Amino acid sequence: MTKKKTLSVLFMAQAAMIAAIYVVLTMVFAPFSYGEVQVRISEALTILPAFTPAAIPGLFIGCLISNILGGCIVPDIIFGSLATLIGAVFTYTLRNSSKFLAPLPPIIANILIVPFVLRYGYQVPLPIPLMMLTVGIGEVISCGILGMIVYTALNKYRHTIFKTAQN
Repeated sequence: MTKKKTLSVLFMAQAAMIAAIYVVLTMVFAPFSYGEVQVRISEALTILPAFTPAAIPGLFIGCLISNILGGCIVPDIIFGSLATLIGAVFTYTLRNSSKFLAPLPPIIANILIVPFVLRYGYQVPLPIPLMMLTVGIGEVISCGILGMIVYTALNKYRHTIFKTAQN
């Protein structure tokens, strides 16, 4: 197999594993993975684009599948998954910056998108600024705190685990 095909297979395998782990974590912790007050443990994985570009499609597909399996409405499936995709893309662009910037894109993307889905999709009667706060707190816990724990654990092995990373 050529080197290019090998990298392509590794990229797809990494993306698929990340998607699968995201779905499993979301489903296992389903009671607090959905709703206007949520801490989606799987969002800790949004730190992974700092290590490998394969995390971008992996996180998007994982979120998409999780939202479908979780019984979310179509706007949530679309826009919630897009929030994760946007966060992943910008985390990847910040991969060579300070590690403390890595969790910011998914936090910001979810704060700006999810409250509108909750308000106009699910008809949650809470004010949008309040839902931005509640979604933001959940994202800070999952992306900021848990994500940084994941980052610290993986950073020591970044060149061994994520061989396809195009840094």
